[in-house]
Amino acid sequence: RSSRSHTVLSLSVLRRSAGTVESLGVPVGVLHIVDLAGSERTKVSQAEGLQMKEANCINRSLSALADVLFALGDSSSSAHVPYRNSKLTYLLQDALGGPGCKTF
Repeated sequence: RSSRSHTVLSLSVLRRSAGTVESLGVPVGVLHIVDLAGSERTKVSQAEGLQMKEANCINRSLSALADVLFALGDSSSSAHVPYRNSKLTYLLQDALGGPGCKTF
């Protein structure tokens, strides 16, 4: 099993009144902690088989992330943002853009 992958940890923050155990709480925010796998030049690393397929998937998802960031930075407000092009960008959609977006 390979250790090369992206890791996303999402923590949902809820607020509830003191003394109420049954209450589910009101969503306040979400904190995403992301560890991205690095891109790889398959010709240089001479990856083959499963390692090649894995490197291509990582590179494809990083490219999709770059496409989303480029679309968000585009000055035209009508630009389509391709969040659904990868699982990574779809998971991070609320953190990458929108009115409550804060990225550090």
